[in-house]
Amino acid sequence: MEFKPLIGISYELIFQLINTFLVFVILKKLLFKPVLGIIEAREKDIRENLAQGEVAKTEGLSLKKEYEEKIISAKNEGQEIIKQATLRAEQKESEMIANAKNEAQNIREKANKDIEQERQKAMNEIKNDISDIALLAASKVIEKDIDKSKHKDLIDNFIKEVGEAK
Repeated sequence: MEFKPLIGISYELIFQLINTFLVFVILKKLLFKPVLGIIEAREKDIRENLAQGEVAKTEGLSLKKEYEEKIISAKNEGQEIIKQATLRAEQKESEMIANAKNEAQNIREKANKDIEQERQKAMNEIKNDISDIALLAASKVIEKDIDKSKHKDLIDNFIKEVGEAK
């Protein structure tokens, strides 16, 4: 048995090795470098996009925080406005009630004064009527005319005494 090598060194093998090497060099120059350049450019673009995304994320978070603070501030301001409006309304209500009470008291006092004046007027008219009636009755009883002024003084004194007796 003869032992044959699996690969024999021949000129064909050398040409194949040279051809393979040339194809590798040509592919490296024409294909690998541009493809690697595209891949590196893509990686660089992805890194830049990630960095920009991080910057945008931090800006977004800061804006979110700022807007949340503004919303809280606006809510607090709205509550303060409502509180102030409520206080003003309560003060206005108190003022209106106090004014209405004062006005009602003034009307009552004026009405009481008017009633008292009318009562005094009525009493004076009654006194004058009684005086005239008493004078008339006295003159009928005596059948003579006494001095009217003296008689009126007597009747006025009588009316005062009767008024004081009440």
